[in-house]
Amino acid sequence: MKNVFCDKCKKEIVWTGKEKDYSRCPYCGNYIIMHAKTRIKEIADSEIFYEWDEAVKRANPFGDKEYAEKLALSSSKYKLREAVVTGEIKINGIKTAIGVMDSRFMMASMGRVVGEKVTRLFERATKKKLPVIMFCCSGGARMQEGIYSLMQMAKTSAAVEAHNRQGNLYISVLTNPTMGGVTASFAMQADIVLAEKGAMIGFAGKRVIEQNTHVKLPEGFQTSAFQVEHGLIDAEVYREDLKEYLYKLLKMHSLAPQKKAKVKVSKPKMPVIKSKGEYVPEIIDGWEVIQKARSAQRPSSLDYIKGIFDDFIELHGDRSMGDDHAIVGGIATIGETTFTVVGIQKGKKDVKEAIYRNWGMPSPAGYRKALRLIRQADKFGRPIVCFVDTIGAACGIEAEEHGQGFAIANMLKNLSAVSSPVLSIFHGEGGSGGALALGFANEVWILENAVYSILSPEGFASIIWKDNEKATEAARVMKLTSTDLYRLKIVDRVYKEPVDLTTSNMGKLCTKLRDDIQEFALSNLCKDKKAIVDQRYKRFREY
Repeated sequence: MKNVFCDKCKKEIVWTGKEKDYSRCPYCGNYIIMHAKTRIKEIADSEIFYEWDEAVKRANPFGDKEYAEKLALSSSKYKLREAVVTGEIKINGIKTAIGVMDSRFMMASMGRVVGEKVTRLFERATKKKLPVIMFCCSGGARMQEGIYSLMQMAKTSAAVEAHNRQGNLYISVLTNPTMGGVTASFAMQADIVLAEKGAMIGFAGKRVIEQNTHVKLPEGFQTSAFQVEHGLIDAEVYREDLKEYLYKLLKMHSLAPQKKAKVKVSKPKMPVIKSKGEYVPEIIDGWEVIQKARSAQRPSSLDYIKGIFDDFIELHGDRSMGDDHAIVGGIATIGETTFTVVGIQKGKKDVKEAIYRNWGMPSPAGYRKALRLIRQADKFGRPIVCFVDTIGAACGIEAEEHGQGFAIANMLKNLSAVSSPVLSIFHGEGGSGGALALGFANEVWILENAVYSILSPEGFASIIWKDNEKATEAARVMKLTSTDLYRLKIVDRVYKEPVDLTTSNMGKLCTKLRDDIQEFALSNLCKDKKAIVDQRYKRFREY
């Protein structure tokens, strides 16, 4: 094993041959930069790799002799023809196209050959209907190729979008470092953007920013954790977990959608009321229900997601400015059916978690994240399940500055046109437009002691009677209980709860919801897309 220098602590690593892990620096724990062919061997089945476009002709558009010598030297020294290797592999039996950039070759800067190989990768994957996994790293543009290097950003972007329009999956994995034109093109255009933990990612490099702004950048700036925090990537993943993580994503996408020509939907086994076949509770006191809906002991959206679905991968970020922790979402499975799930998450453990989740009040970034995941579901034909529990959308100064009204309006506009079936389940509070933003669905279900209303009782009393002390009275006239909502045809089903619902006694309820969610999905996936959109339109047109 050849000795190397750690790019973080700068120490020389002298391998003895007895090390168990050659991927980390033994001094600081930093990942050692991995070569392209090694990366492929790490994730491919039985090291099988079919390389594509190995012999693309080298580019030297301006006849630069010194550049030609550098190309020849890099090629000879590292046994690479260029800075990216592309081809086809299997990961646990699932075929995928793959591209891996290698920073040894001129810092994996993007010139014409890199752009050409990446473009051909996506073109061939589009023809073969294959997903693409792209391991990115780059120091930026290939300066020796001037304006031709810049054009590669547009060329590769067009190929990525053509692959996207055909409904194919693209996953990018950002490794250390991913900068410049690669970041500003195909690296960030994936359906799912992952980063190897600790990778440095950005457009302008740290040194360039400090020179231009004369500002000392903070610790952790442009790291993978920084990218997650600012909503720019879906997740950071440990290198040793990457193969399994990628396999799960590929498998989930290979399951969706499960379309069937005709599906027999069994009748629910709960007491039958009217044609919906669901439980309707006795008339109950509105304020009493409000107290139950607000109980910190009630299960959260994540509790339901984990209790109902077989597997769940959480995805993060609005790709713009933040990752709102009041909204959780990602990809989940029940049996052989894949779903997109989105939930409003309250912090129920303690005050610290409540603050972290902003008390379950989504910000504009949260609604943008939800919409991004919903659009992704629409692309892949996945059913969408929303879990609602919120007193309402965030309403502070920052929310207004960031466009809360537009964020909710944009959610409603886009949900009206989504061709995937949408199901909303209200399991706690359902306050105003903040709840409706995830309640614009083909079917709306509610738990017995959940509520759904135009505003909180306190807010209603303050507006109508100028006295928020009359919240108890307001709750009794607002028609917000599950009984009221069923009779007003706002909800389609009501689910009976165990007494004093908590995570410890929610098992049977989760089983019932699981079965019914699967039936909802299968009965809708056999429908024409237009019929799904039309049914949702007609449902809300009646009001």
